[in-house]
Amino acid sequence: MWENTLYLYMCRDYEKDKVCKELSNLGKDDFRSLSMVLYSRKFPSGTFEQVRKLVEEVVSLTEDCCAEEADPQCYDNRTSALSVKSCESDSPFPVHPGTEECCTKEGLERKLCMATLKHQPQEFPTYVEPTNDEICEAFRKDPKEFADQFIYEYSSNYGQAPLPLLVNYVKSYLSMVGSCCTSSRPIECFLKERIQIKHLSLLTTMSNRLCSQHVAYGKDKSRLSHLIKLAQKAPTADLEDVLPLAEDVTNILSKCCESASEDCMAKELPEHTVKICDNLSTKNSKFEDCCQEKTPMDIFVCTYFMPAAQPLKLQAVELPTEKDMCNKGNTKAKDQYIFELSRRTHIPEVFLSKALEPTLKSLEECCDSGDYTACFLAKGPLLKKELSSFIEKGQELCADYSENTFTEYKKKLAERLRAKLPDTTPTDLAKLVDKHSDFASKCCYINSPPLYCDSEVGAFNSLFTILYSKNTIQLLIPFLLLSYLY
Repeated sequence: MWENTLYLYMCRDYEKDKVCKELSNLGKDDFRSLSMVLYSRKFPSGTFEQVRKLVEEVVSLTEDCCAEEADPQCYDNRTSALSVKSCESDSPFPVHPGTEECCTKEGLERKLCMATLKHQPQEFPTYVEPTNDEICEAFRKDPKEFADQFIYEYSSNYGQAPLPLLVNYVKSYLSMVGSCCTSSRPIECFLKERIQIKHLSLLTTMSNRLCSQHVAYGKDKSRLSHLIKLAQKAPTADLEDVLPLAEDVTNILSKCCESASEDCMAKELPEHTVKICDNLSTKNSKFEDCCQEKTPMDIFVCTYFMPAAQPLKLQAVELPTEKDMCNKGNTKAKDQYIFELSRRTHIPEVFLSKALEPTLKSLEECCDSGDYTACFLAKGPLLKKELSSFIEKGQELCADYSENTFTEYKKKLAERLRAKLPDTTPTDLAKLVDKHSDFASKCCYINSPPLYCDSEVGAFNSLFTILYSKNTIQLLIPFLLLSYLY
């Protein structure tokens, strides 16, 4: 992937040639800006000063070592010195989780080790755009400082968006600021320019969200996630309506999230929305409404944020049989089971994915056992019981959230907790309500962040199982709150 040519640790001779060619093609200023985007997204937990220091070092060594009169060993020596400096205890550069292990290696092995390190996706972007007046005040004070700060903040928050898309938006935004902050009518200018880049802005932020979830889950689990969500949004649809859409969006993300093509997402997502409307607009009136939006991107956003419909009241779904589950060439039985369970179940996808993963894994392990029929007979009832228990707890944790405003939800939650824990002090009850509602606001909607919620779901299940057990547990509530909240 061409962006790797600028990662300082990928430094064999042929990589040097690519970096030098990039510098020559872009020019120093654009090369520096691209480096700022790359290292901001590569080191999202690094400070602005750390990232800028690294960029300055990389641009400097690239300029020096790509000069015609440069020593042939310049690039290798300078990048080696930089990797050594990165491993010092007082290093001015940002670090990754795993840097310490890479620093135990030597030479090229260390550089390549560091090149492969990645942060987990930023699931809660914190970037807040300043007002127009604040933007122009900072721009007029120091245009270069403003550009660096914006690139750092935006790229570190939305770094899972495809690189060409991210670079294109950053350039468009900075061009808008340069034009409007020197305009005689900045308010009108910003209004006009924001309309011009609205589609690009929306495509960038949505791509970041989609690719973050895709990276967090991986391709197989991403397919499972999309199947669950679509089944919950359109429970009256058939598997044949939903499964191709889940596979299509998963393939799009696999192709576009790491693509060097500038128009991969811009081309693929509109084509996907056509398929959504063809398959689901007659299955749910909300899909029909979304498909009336003006642009394909607006349609996609509408369907993406659509809440789950009320689940169908159908007979309980049975686990796949051993014959179906162990047929390696046929995944339809497993897909049908996931689909049937999803459209009957009113808990967010992050809960259902977490519950289904060990269930299906246990069944697959039976297929590899000596007597898979006996294994299914032994494990099946227990797996069904555990799955049902987990779903009930998920419904308890997210009860009332999707049907009420946040204020109304907190009121109902307080009433529910007060009834279950009548001896709890008002102070402790308020803390429980705050913590529970904070959890719900992050994990009880259809597009909840998988990495954060995967850990939180388990912790909350344990906490509230204990809290709801017996009245004698009242004495432990302050301790449990203290240990969990802090």
